[in-house]
Amino acid sequence: MKTNQSRRQFLGTAALGLASTQLHLPNGAVDAFGAGGASLKPGPVTPLGPIKQIDAGPLNVGYVDAGPAGGPVVILLHGWPYDIHSYADVVPLLTAKGYRVIVPYLRGYGTTRFLSANAVRNGQQSAFAADTIALMDALSIPKAIIGGFDWGARGADIMAILWPERCKAIVSVSGYLIVNLIANKQPLPPKAELGWWYQYYFATERGLAGYDQNRHDFNKLIWSIASPKWKFDDATFDRSAEAFNNPDHVDIVIHNYRWRLSLAPGEAHYDALEEKLSSGPSIGVPTITIGSDFDGANADGKAYAHRFTGKYEHRVLNGIGHNVPQEAPEAFAKAVIDVDRF
Repeated sequence: MKTNQSRRQFLGTAALGLASTQLHLPNGAVDAFGAGGASLKPGPVTPLGPIKQIDAGPLNVGYVDAGPAGGPVVILLHGWPYDIHSYADVVPLLTAKGYRVIVPYLRGYGTTRFLSANAVRNGQQSAFAADTIALMDALSIPKAIIGGFDWGARGADIMAILWPERCKAIVSVSGYLIVNLIANKQPLPPKAELGWWYQYYFATERGLAGYDQNRHDFNKLIWSIASPKWKFDDATFDRSAEAFNNPDHVDIVIHNYRWRLSLAPGEAHYDALEEKLSSGPSIGVPTITIGSDFDGANADGKAYAHRFTGKYEHRVLNGIGHNVPQEAPEAFAKAVIDVDRF
């Protein structure tokens, strides 16, 4: 049975958190810092900033712009339910090496807002990638290294497919995450479906209301399930939780997951982009992919390595959950620096 790789990424840790399943990574896997052991300490709770604002495409985007203005550009994309502070410890590591680092709030997060009150609060996959291209245009950035995890990794993958001339290289946590709507209609085995409880919850009106009313506690639960070995403190979570107070946040999240299950339509002006993505095209730009405990059996990257046809390397981080840049900032920053050298 053909299933979409992106649907499987949550399963390893969801099963771990919900059923105490023990994960076993492949031989040769390494931890975040080589032989020295992965750091699981909470990061600092100082804000990442200052936050700038710029009109880009349909949005007024809130973003951090750090490092030398003339340095090679790195754009870092967060996912759900996270925010720009996933990169709070990555940014200074990269700026110290001379990089200009841009970290935007995605649509529906933080200080990013739609320019039109009538705009569709659309969470389909190609919209996020197009948003990043619009931001690059607004900032007059012709080309950048793109790094991301979760929704951000999917955005990096899509940019590398649709706009390879704008991507110097990418770092993609969990590998190839293009959503295939046809494959997503196919059922998975019951234990696998268990990991997607929140997606099915979001498909209901009760789920929409529940997420709206309980987004703080809901997202804190997801953090714990997705990164069971990461002992983050309340201050670390609360710093990111402020981004979920965006007035469009709930609509974007709910639409994202309903769209994946073909329960909500996308927008017509993205149809051509989605058509290009539907065939699962390969990625030819230089890439480093990262697997972690979150990926379970797919941590070794073998399931998607063939999708990357340019210079390519895969790394595995033992003891690290889904929020790779915040749990293992040194390892993530090193991947960005190394892929630049490709």
